[in-house]
Amino acid sequence: MSPSNYAVLTACLALCTGNVNAQPASLNPPASIAIHRDYNTLISDGSRYSADPAPLVVGDTFYILSGRDEAPVDAGGFKMLNWQIFEASNPASKDWKLYPDILRPEKVFAWAQEDGAWASQIIQGRDKRFYLYAPVRAKSCDSDDCFGIGVAVADSPLGPYTDLHPEGPILSQSTPVRNTIHNIDPTVLIDDDGRVYIYWGTFGQLKGIELEADMKTPKGTPIDVTTLTGFFEAPWIFKRNGIYYMAYAANNASPTSSCTEAVYHACQAYGTATSPLGPWTYRGVFLDPVTSATSHAGIVPYNDKWYIAYHNGDAKDGSHFRRSVAVDELFWDDTVSPPAIKKVVQTRPPVDSTPTNNVALTARITAFNTPLPVQYRLRALTDGKVPPAPLPPDMWGNWTGRNDAPKGWIQYQWDKAVTIDGTSLYFWGDQPAGAGVGVAIPKAWRIEYWDEREWQAVSPTQPYTTQSGDYSKVAFKPVTTRCLRAVLDASTDGKTYAAFGVLEWQVSSRSKIIPPQSKPPIDGAPDCAK
Repeated sequence: MSPSNYAVLTACLALCTGNVNAQPASLNPPASIAIHRDYNTLISDGSRYSADPAPLVVGDTFYILSGRDEAPVDAGGFKMLNWQIFEASNPASKDWKLYPDILRPEKVFAWAQEDGAWASQIIQGRDKRFYLYAPVRAKSCDSDDCFGIGVAVADSPLGPYTDLHPEGPILSQSTPVRNTIHNIDPTVLIDDDGRVYIYWGTFGQLKGIELEADMKTPKGTPIDVTTLTGFFEAPWIFKRNGIYYMAYAANNASPTSSCTEAVYHACQAYGTATSPLGPWTYRGVFLDPVTSATSHAGIVPYNDKWYIAYHNGDAKDGSHFRRSVAVDELFWDDTVSPPAIKKVVQTRPPVDSTPTNNVALTARITAFNTPLPVQYRLRALTDGKVPPAPLPPDMWGNWTGRNDAPKGWIQYQWDKAVTIDGTSLYFWGDQPAGAGVGVAIPKAWRIEYWDEREWQAVSPTQPYTTQSGDYSKVAFKPVTTRCLRAVLDASTDGKTYAAFGVLEWQVSSRSKIIPPQSKPPIDGAPDCAK
């Protein structure tokens, strides 16, 4: 799992591990911290981050197992060494308990490396004990990939946990049959008849198998699931009214995808089956992409309601690698067969309503290269974020592996004319200025406005600045217009051209606006000449 390889990182995001010694991980009841959530994320102040939630209901108590994100703010990869558990008397409550850092992989599984506390699940067995299924990397193995799934058991959801199979993982590239997949992201179902089923997988490969009643021995040969559209990782199996449901993170990206426009983002989709081992039928998307690149969710009933726990980047100083667990109610459409999961309404923090001079927030957006390459997003230009270690969805860009555009433009259009007098763009590049490959800040740029007949250059009152690591700005004599565009001249070495990357594009007006709670359409069919 290279920190620079996003595909590997996203798969790892779906993992969770545990530590196995011959002795339990802890002999004392864990201490808890009282937390109060201000909005959806359980911890919103940035004091601690959490990811890959796996909810569990025991009586009237709602638990969430999660990994802890510990990456620094400028990180370009994950750092997850501990599991933690949230507890509440009601998932809708604003008051929770947090049991911090109560599990580590190498403390539960003696055969495991000190690696990462990736996405795992705790489930209560028929014997009322609690079983932790966790992907961990073995210290040694004879396979190309040493990740495997271990299982530990405890008398309480909070542990202490003891390895149930100290011989090693129960699922890996060598057991129960040889395979070449990344054996992570376990999800477990105990059916009404007491039979146990486990699914796991990532990178578009999903497997499932029955376990013996001992909760650890695979039974038969694993099946391969190939019918769930866009499957990437993070499966979650559950049952409702005789129907089996499989939720998962999908990343089938395209400009017209119902899942995501950017391949580095994921939605939550689902399928159904009438048997625990399928066949599975794709049913659609029920959770749109969140504010972190990865998406991981768990769904459980609580009394007469259903809830979904997932993660996002909404907390203070949150990012793709500093995520936070959130909980929302999940609703059903029982008028169709099989009953459908309704689209989850994410209860996001309110948009800051402080008046601002940045009228770009009310503009529609388009660009010379629409439809965009699937790794970028036009909406990134107005999301207010300039992360120190951005991923491609954090920006608009045009890199496709071959750079051949000497010029390009991005354009704003307003429903009504606005009077503006300045603008700033935050350029991004992974190559130095003057490069002819990769992504580099442009050689030059200029601002033009539409006078209802043709494009006109603004009259600068200060020189254009062009730099990386900060906003590049220009002030100009006020113009009143419905359309504004930034025209970019690509960096070049005289032979080839580098691509563009813009994290944020602000436009200033002398009149302030109140930021809208929802964004205008992306393109909105601009009627200014292109």
